[in-house]
Amino acid sequence: QVQLVESGGGLVQAGGSLRLSCAASTRTFSNYAMGWFRQAPGKEREFVAAINWSGAIAHYANSVKSRFTISRDNAKNTVYLQMNSLKPEDTAVYYCAAAGTTTTLRSGYDYWGQGTQVTVSS
Repeated sequence: QVQLVESGGGLVQAGGSLRLSCAASTRTFSNYAMGWFRQAPGKEREFVAAINWSGAIAHYANSVKSRFTISRDNAKNTVYLQMNSLKPEDTAVYYCAAAGTTTTLRSGYDYWGQGTQVTVSS
């Protein structure tokens, strides 16, 4: 069982930056690929970014590519999402998730955090 706790969300103006963190409670964090998803009101939960177990491989949704960066620190059992040049359309609840293999598919993730709200004002 893996418990995931996100933090770092908040209210920011368009063009600003936020860094989300996700702390995992497992001794085998480096066994998992990690992902970030987001869900806006009335919309499906969508893929944002994923990173493999070592941090060497990352994937991004086209909508965030070049603005967001996913990274991880296996010594701290933590995955991060650095979000720059934020837009109002980035407003959503952001969730981190853990998977046995690197994937962009929501169905591929076994464990989910409770989410953290990101609101970008125009």
